[in-house]
Amino acid sequence: MQRRASNSGVVMVAGQKIALGRVHAHKTVTIDVTDTDLAIHCDDGTRTIRRITDQPVRNIKVSRPRKAAVTGTTDGLTSARRSTA
Repeated sequence: MQRRASNSGVVMVAGQKIALGRVHAHKTVTIDVTDTDLAIHCDDGTRTIRRITDQPVRNIKVSRPRKAAVTGTTDGLTSARRSTA
């Protein structure tokens, strides 16, 4: 399965948070799940971590980044800036 690391380099698998480090922020990692271990394949190699939960994996696909909300008008000025301009 795949997961995308957060902005602080954390992924969550089967209810378990794993801190990979800020070097891996916003990167996609591949994770192999067994009954006792999580094998995380990063750019710098494979890390094996012991599972501390027995929850099943719910989501297989990687999470997509959220789209930023579009604010302002078509000319690029917000209403507050337009009134002072």
